[in-house]
Amino acid sequence: MSEAEEAAVTVARLLQKNLRVVKDDGNLADIYVSNEWQNTDAFKDSDGQVTVGLAEAADQKLELSGKNRRRLSVLRVNVWTTERVGATESARTMRGKIVEEVNRVLRQNRAHPNVTVYDFYNLGAASLTHKAYRGAGDTPPGSSLWVELSSENYASLWTSDNAHCQVSNLGSGEYAAMLFRFKVESPEKTVRQITLSFEGYGTAPLQNGVTVAAWNHVVETWQNPASGSDQAEDETVSVTLTQDLPSFIDADGYVWFLACTSSSSDGAVSAVLHCDYVSCTVTVNGVTYCDVLSYRPGDRVDVKPFVFRTEFTVKSWFFENLGV
Repeated sequence: MSEAEEAAVTVARLLQKNLRVVKDDGNLADIYVSNEWQNTDAFKDSDGQVTVGLAEAADQKLELSGKNRRRLSVLRVNVWTTERVGATESARTMRGKIVEEVNRVLRQNRAHPNVTVYDFYNLGAASLTHKAYRGAGDTPPGSSLWVELSSENYASLWTSDNAHCQVSNLGSGEYAAMLFRFKVESPEKTVRQITLSFEGYGTAPLQNGVTVAAWNHVVETWQNPASGSDQAEDETVSVTLTQDLPSFIDADGYVWFLACTSSSSDGAVSAVLHCDYVSCTVTVNGVTYCDVLSYRPGDRVDVKPFVFRTEFTVKSWFFENLGV
């Protein structure tokens, strides 16, 4: 049975995945996102902290039978900063930047806070979550035939910018293939839909094109294949999973995604796979709307150094049908 994810967990992940605060020196700020309580240790290594906690919740019936209901949650989202040794700008300035970014993220994602896009942005070979490999066919994950990409190749997957990661194979009957591993952070019982997308194209002597599929770890086979056109130009090919989702999320929370050329090399001309961007979009059973109600300062000047704080009040809800 599907379970609902807590509103505070959903909004915390939304902020963690989407906050992009640029410092005056051009580098991205390191923002620590966590549960409701301020973590003093986080100030040692981070430019700021954002905490998310539940203030109150209500379960409302929408008609007399009580079958159709709305869960309404009011959340506290706090932004915390303090002066730090080696910081390139003041804590007050950093607080202002984070406040503006929290506002932007919540407003832009107000209609779909329960949707998370996982990709390889800013990741390399040292990543402990998402991984990318190259190979010659549709062998299972974990096979020694898969070779992890270099950090330079990872960088080509960060954004959709026409900077392709290219893999090729010349052996007769060999395909050019890439394997992607995504770490899904939500419990599998809360996941409602998974969409795996590959942007790029494939070329081979007999036929151009890309074929993608998702790994079912229960029956140990690639399933739900989808193919693009035979044009040698960028296109997005996707697999959308809505049924039996626990079979596609393994015990460690990983989802495996395969992309390979639709045809193989003939031994004279290589099969080549060009990947511009790849992603895993996860929709959870949880809040389907959130927005900022208000925000106010709450600085602490009774401690040294001062702690600069802004508290947001955020409203969120989702609808459910009890079916009885």
